[in-house]
Amino acid sequence: MKILFIGDVVGQDACEVLCTFLPNFKHELEIGKGAVIINGENSADGNGITPHSAKLLFKAGADVITTGNHCFKRHDMDSVYRENPFILRPANFGENSPGKGVCLIDRGSFSIAVINLAGITFMAPADNPFKIADELLETIGTKNVIVDFHAEATAEKKAMGYYLAGKVSAVLCTHTHVQTADEQIINSHTAYITDVGMTGALNSVLGVDKDVIIERFLCYYPKKHSLAAGKYSINAVLLEINEKTGKTQSIQRINRKMH
Repeated sequence: MKILFIGDVVGQDACEVLCTFLPNFKHELEIGKGAVIINGENSADGNGITPHSAKLLFKAGADVITTGNHCFKRHDMDSVYRENPFILRPANFGENSPGKGVCLIDRGSFSIAVINLAGITFMAPADNPFKIADELLETIGTKNVIVDFHAEATAEKKAMGYYLAGKVSAVLCTHTHVQTADEQIINSHTAYITDVGMTGALNSVLGVDKDVIIERFLCYYPKKHSLAAGKYSINAVLLEINEKTGKTQSIQRINRKMH
């Protein structure tokens, strides 16, 4: 089976870009009975995720939406997390938070589990993601497990990749919006990449208007972020997984520029 994992979507316009291009993209990549997973934690203008931006991502073709540290930025999402099991928030944000950090996609002859975790280095306090991962893996009844590890520190991401090697099909890291060139398969089993990248404006600083960010660095005065426009790029990875063993056979970086 094939899994397409799309990096952090930045802003509603980027959601619209996916609505336009992703259906043909899925056909081109022959996703078939596999799955499309999209990190949508910045999919709303002004960051965070809203019911509307989530709806656009599902319309584009997402099977599961993962999030991260901005998952509770918009309070109107609380009921959505509770009602839709395919919109995840980090599992290590506590049992009392709305929603879940894991879901199961049933494909009949096989199933795919998706786990969402957040890092704790240079991030807001949360439960230990390594321990939570172990707890979740004890309850998941499939060998096909995809982990979105939404974290800041490269060292923490790499450590998680090695820690879960052989236990999951993939550890795909998000949050920093810059696609890294270190994709690999660890121990002939687990796909890993330090950051999948972002889906957003190409001529930007992490999706934000470059002039706003440059001015902040020059004058140290807080400036309201505004999203950049223009050409867009889709950063993603394509996995091929043996659904019987859960072993990833290949991981391919994708950086597709859209007009």
